[in-house]
Amino acid sequence: MNASVRLLDRIAALLAKAERTEHPEEAATYLAKAQSLATQSSVDLAMARARTAKKEEREQPIQRTGTIGERGKRANTHLVTLFVSVGQCNALQIDVARNSTYVIAYGMPSDIDLTTTLFASLATQMAVAAGAWLELGQWRSDHYLSRDGYRKPHTAQTARTAFYRGFIDRVAMRLGEARDEVVQRAREKAVVVAVDIASSGTATGALVLRLKDNEVRDFYRSSSSARGAWGGYSGGMSRRAGAASAAGKSAGNRARIGASEQITGRGGAIEA
Repeated sequence: MNASVRLLDRIAALLAKAERTEHPEEAATYLAKAQSLATQSSVDLAMARARTAKKEEREQPIQRTGTIGERGKRANTHLVTLFVSVGQCNALQIDVARNSTYVIAYGMPSDIDLTTTLFASLATQMAVAAGAWLELGQWRSDHYLSRDGYRKPHTAQTARTAFYRGFIDRVAMRLGEARDEVVQRAREKAVVVAVDIASSGTATGALVLRLKDNEVRDFYRSSSSARGAWGGYSGGMSRRAGAASAAGKSAGNRARIGASEQITGRGGAIEA
């Protein structure tokens, strides 16, 4: 078993622990540890890559396409938002299909693998938690504020949307915090590097990470044919979406994995 597979197994184990606990604080801690492990691995790989003398032997950026869902599915926009949020925490550039049925991820292979693992777990959690909350029926007496300023009663559809948005907002914040903590620790670390990176033979972790991000960004610019940026959710609901949004944020804190089937197309796979 190679190191990459072992790492994904460790991350999956942390997420499974989050599933088993009934305590939101514990679940949030496990999720943060999973993202920290993913980020630390990305940092370690970036530094190991910088030490590799021959440029052609270093890990190179690639692009992979991943199916999100069938055309016309309402959940696609939210699944894409979740994937983009996780990918941005793991040094990826991402293009989104106009109909939100697939994404194209650009980055180091290891970072794409890590993003896919986290995304598949969180996407399942989001769907399972939303379904369970909707069954309680609390949304029937709940309201949301529309973007044009009107207070409107929730339907099952708008309540699910509010729940998803709250979940994704909270998860994105927690993943970002976990990533920032690891990156900050790496910034001042001195690293022995190949001479084409720094003629002195050493560089800070900050420089190594910046060079990696720049390389991924350059690869994206030369490889992507996208025009414009993906705008995300474009519906009529504002962020003030009542109890449904609050319930989504609470579920984002727990970030447990549901045991149901994956909802991300072909099992959430990102295909080369």
